[in-house]
Amino acid sequence: MLLRKYEMPWRRPSELLASAAWTAAAAAFVYLTPDGMPVKLGLCSAAASLLMASIRMRQGLHIVKVRAALSGRAMEMISTRTLAKYIQQDDQLFLGFGFEWTPVHSQRLYELSKIDYKDYLISPLVQKVLGYAIGRSYVIQPQPDAEIGLPILHGVSPVEQPLYRPLQNFEGGTVIVGTTQAGKGVMLGNLLTQAIKRGDVVIILDPKNSKRLKRIVMQACHDYRDPDTFLWFHPAFPEKSARIDFTFNWQKPTEIASRLESILPPDTAGAFTAFAWNAVNVVCQGMVTLERRPNLMKLMRYIEGGIEPILEACLRRHYQTLFGAGWRSRPDMAHLLDKSSRGLIKAPSPSASADLLAFVAYYELLLPEAQHDKVIDSQVGVFRHNREHYQKITANLLPILSMLTSGDLGKSLSPNPFDPDDERPIMNFEKIERGGHVLLMCLDSLPDPSVASAIGALALADLAARSGMRYNLGGYRRITLAADEVSNVINQPLIEILNKGAEGGIYSIVAMQTISDLVNRLGSQDAARMALGNLNNLIAFRSKDQPTQEFICETFGKTGIHSMKVGRNTASDGHLSDFTSVTSQQVTEELDDAIPPSMLGKLPNLQYFASVSGGRLIKGRCTLLDPGPEDAEEAA
Repeated sequence: MLLRKYEMPWRRPSELLASAAWTAAAAAFVYLTPDGMPVKLGLCSAAASLLMASIRMRQGLHIVKVRAALSGRAMEMISTRTLAKYIQQDDQLFLGFGFEWTPVHSQRLYELSKIDYKDYLISPLVQKVLGYAIGRSYVIQPQPDAEIGLPILHGVSPVEQPLYRPLQNFEGGTVIVGTTQAGKGVMLGNLLTQAIKRGDVVIILDPKNSKRLKRIVMQACHDYRDPDTFLWFHPAFPEKSARIDFTFNWQKPTEIASRLESILPPDTAGAFTAFAWNAVNVVCQGMVTLERRPNLMKLMRYIEGGIEPILEACLRRHYQTLFGAGWRSRPDMAHLLDKSSRGLIKAPSPSASADLLAFVAYYELLLPEAQHDKVIDSQVGVFRHNREHYQKITANLLPILSMLTSGDLGKSLSPNPFDPDDERPIMNFEKIERGGHVLLMCLDSLPDPSVASAIGALALADLAARSGMRYNLGGYRRITLAADEVSNVINQPLIEILNKGAEGGIYSIVAMQTISDLVNRLGSQDAARMALGNLNNLIAFRSKDQPTQEFICETFGKTGIHSMKVGRNTASDGHLSDFTSVTSQQVTEELDDAIPPSMLGKLPNLQYFASVSGGRLIKGRCTLLDPGPEDAEEAA
């Protein structure tokens, strides 16, 4: 049985010579029949010879067919309109062209690693001649020698076809891995084009500002949607960007503090992060009490400048509610106001007004405990806190807020809807979802990685909160979230989205170069693997990093690989004519990687291996999408 399974196509097609011999034999039988050979015997012999000739011809052409594919396939470019022909059904995801990887392909690849594949290439002229002879061509456009990578990785199969998988198989998230310029952006553009055509809400985080990706997304919006659904955000071009308020949607004020906590630098003990969370929460609770909407600039103002304006406004409202319009004329309050105006009440903060000192004194000394308010209690605690110590323990929060509120970026992330001179659209994730928009957020990480990381992390924290709202309320529209160079923005909210986002209708696609990038960002190998464990589908382009190759091959699993050992032994007993000769063949099988790790570093551009749909292994290639004219981007 092992011998029947074993295949060695990397050899000369000797079957064609045998076919020619059988054809000559058939001709000889036909020629000899009139000269004395019985007619029936001659014709039967000729028919048997032709049958054997056809069998051998088929076997030989199979070898030629397999060897012809070793030339690979060149890169192709198609338009978004052409892509639409392959995605007629919205419940199917088109993954390019290729074939399902089977143990036969693994066996062929292992055999090729033992030989020089160039010795077995079929010349283009022979391919054309054979193609014309049998009515088909084996290779359309062979991979040029100048292109990166080995053509044999796609050439182990002589036939390829459009690759489709059910869309629901990708609800568990997809990770695209590959070194720079290997094809991650092309695959991302293909998947996003399909999402736009399906009518998904699309949110893209692009740290490096890929102009090609922007043009592809704009072209897809032009082809399949209203071009006005496209939104662009870029911190370096605020005049062309949409304004986005990441603190607009919330169900509880504590959510805003949690969003800002997610973008803070790592804190081993957790004390500084906890205090920063409390500082933001106190301000948010006070603003909500005063019916003011929090945003980043207001939070920065009250955390850096002091809680005093919020506390004073809250106390005024509280006393108005308790005592009515004449609360300032109450004897005990009037006494404290007079005392404060003469500087007889010690101020813990130089920015505290005389009225505030009297209000706080009345609240602490004269107001019954039953009439206290928890929100005001927290504000008074911050007010009484040592100012220098307060600034020290919020030192990790203020730089982040300062980055997000400086200059034009502050106006973009904390939009003022009453500014008549600013006509840029004001968006938030709820509004983006209801409008069915496509948002491309270019984070500009090359010149300013700290700000880019903070913006991306804050956007993900807001989206995670929105996902929770959608899960609680139901009746949502599908959202496709794509994060390129995910190591620049990954945080706990993104991990929560990967883990639970599908329940809220958010389906994620993330792209990265190496596992080491995630380890550096998350702090440990275990944390990186935990994050990747939330992604059910893996698409691997060329990868040079050994730990990443090992992770990919670990995901792809193992298969049985056959090896043939040939032995020959001769012996003589001393007499000239007496000797023995023994020839043996042994086929063994052992488990090995379905794809050798070293081959992942030799993939041509735009070609990939993928594990999708719960372990289905495929070999595919992407086609370049025509991004349209460059002037379209300038016009936008």
